[in-house]
Amino acid sequence: MENPIDRYVATALRSYTVLAIVGLVIGATIAAPFAAGVVSSEPDRIAVVSIDETITGTTAQETISRLRQLRTDGSVKAVVLRISSPGGSAAASEQLYLAVKRLADEKPVVTSVGQYAASGAYYTAIPSEEIYVTPASIVGHVGVIGTAPSDGLSAQSTTGADKAHRGMTRDQYFAALESMKRAFVGAVMTERGDRLSVSRGTVAEASAYHGGRAVQTGYADEIGGLESAIAGAAEQAGLSNYRVDYYNPAQLASLASLLGANGSVSGETAPYTDRGVDSIHFLMIYGTPDGLDANTTAAREVTADA
Repeated sequence: MENPIDRYVATALRSYTVLAIVGLVIGATIAAPFAAGVVSSEPDRIAVVSIDETITGTTAQETISRLRQLRTDGSVKAVVLRISSPGGSAAASEQLYLAVKRLADEKPVVTSVGQYAASGAYYTAIPSEEIYVTPASIVGHVGVIGTAPSDGLSAQSTTGADKAHRGMTRDQYFAALESMKRAFVGAVMTERGDRLSVSRGTVAEASAYHGGRAVQTGYADEIGGLESAIAGAAEQAGLSNYRVDYYNPAQLASLASLLGANGSVSGETAPYTDRGVDSIHFLMIYGTPDGLDANTTAAREVTADA
């Protein structure tokens, strides 16, 4: 004969088992949305990177480091370059161009031009999928300026032949200018040749164009401000919901300069007239560097046909 107590215990256990299963199902249903939120982590992002100072080796390296970080960040789906710079050091501008080109190979890059993206700053912008300008923006000025001592590259009493002309003969000096100019013009033709309505020779003349004319010549793509550029980047990346984050890497270099860090130079104090040990500078900059007369041998812009 079955014990009533055993029958009661068995019934109670079955009831508790059913309740436990029901509780697990309800709990899983309620928790699922929260779990999904945790898995999704960060929202898609568009990064806006400002380049708004004269380009020096220090400011370029800060920007390149930021671009590298954004390139490897999976949550960043597109990058907008917010450029308002006259250019600067030729070597630093070339490095920025290569960094932007590598970034553009992996995710959409769009440029928004403020006051200007001229010379080395335009070099930086050309790998972009689209370049937005305002009517007053200035772009272009594709050329190289070489600054050398006002007495030229004359010989002096030295311990070695190359010491007399600071590592370059006069022919080598102008050959270097020509080589850098050809590289700059070639990059413009490679990146934007199918959009340009002007010839390679015209590009090599180093003309600068304001907004509307820049779009007509193919140096830029659209008239619009930063918001238009961000919207364009979102479209390129296929985004409808996204967050926009802003970065200004060169501010770090300027702050370091104010704090007295060695080798840091703000855009307002770029030492293009203080030659120091490096007595020859090659610049991709809009206009003539302060303290130099463009009509003398101290500053020569190479504009011959490439």
